[in-house]
Amino acid sequence: STQRLELKQLGASDAPFMLELLNDPSFIANIGDRGVRTVEDAARYIQDRMTPSYARYGYGLYRVELKATGTPIGICGLVRRDYLDDPDVGFAFLPPYRRHGYANESAAATKAYALDVLGAARVLAITAPGNSGSIRVLQKIGLRFERMIAPPGDMGEIRLYTSYP
Repeated sequence: STQRLELKQLGASDAPFMLELLNDPSFIANIGDRGVRTVEDAARYIQDRMTPSYARYGYGLYRVELKATGTPIGICGLVRRDYLDDPDVGFAFLPPYRRHGYANESAAATKAYALDVLGAARVLAITAPGNSGSIRVLQKIGLRFERMIAPPGDMGEIRLYTSYP
């Protein structure tokens, strides 16, 4: 919870929201096409990709909603990736909710949660080289560019950020 936002675990009832978010052109361009095309696909995506992380690691990506209305506006949380040694801060927001500071607010809270509550030694983040909006958010929450990495698969090189100075 932050001043303006609540972060909650995603569930089956979030499938319509996730369908919209995962098919946003910016999400597809900067994060990737998850192949989710129906509400049923979105429900399976939550069940197969989100729910296991909560159980296995005690964290995951969360629905970000406005406290005042309960409206879901994006996702933010921690991702455990096989090719990274520490949790990765991830976020994505629907177009009407970008440039309002919500990504900064939720990502800063997520970073603090990882370090202060979960006791992570450091927090990482990855982003596409041209994703200037995400790069600004990562810098604002105090993460620093470490190096370019090439994760498994065909993503190409991406930028790795760390909470270490």
